[in-house]
Amino acid sequence: MIRPPKIRPSDYELKLLHHLWRRGRLSARELHDASVTETGWSYSATRKTLDRMTEKGLVRVEAVHGLNTYVAGQSKLETLAALTSDFARDVLGLDAPLPAAAFAASPLIAPEEIEELESLLEQLSQTTRDGKARDHD
Repeated sequence: MIRPPKIRPSDYELKLLHHLWRRGRLSARELHDASVTETGWSYSATRKTLDRMTEKGLVRVEAVHGLNTYVAGQSKLETLAALTSDFARDVLGLDAPLPAAAFAASPLIAPEEIEELESLLEQLSQTTRDGKARDHD
């Protein structure tokens, strides 16, 4: 049973997380340089966002050879599954999960991750259905 991520990242936080999910560990400067075309932020704005993300638990700071680096604090697939489930339920009004195959063309998701994402989406959907069933009892 998966535990849905407690913190839902904002759109801008997701931009930074995408780079961490792809590359694993980055310094603040590396993360800024990788994301500046998407965000248009100054370096200090990137740092401030990373500080907030650290406080929320979206990223962790780990020192490597005396340099602070950032790693994602939440699993990519669990975060995407939770956001997708929220979208399907809250925006589209669906009780069933969206098919993970819809994400097959995403550069963020490797082909071998589709099956795991499908499983996570189904688990979240089942958890939601079970919660609704208990609410009606």
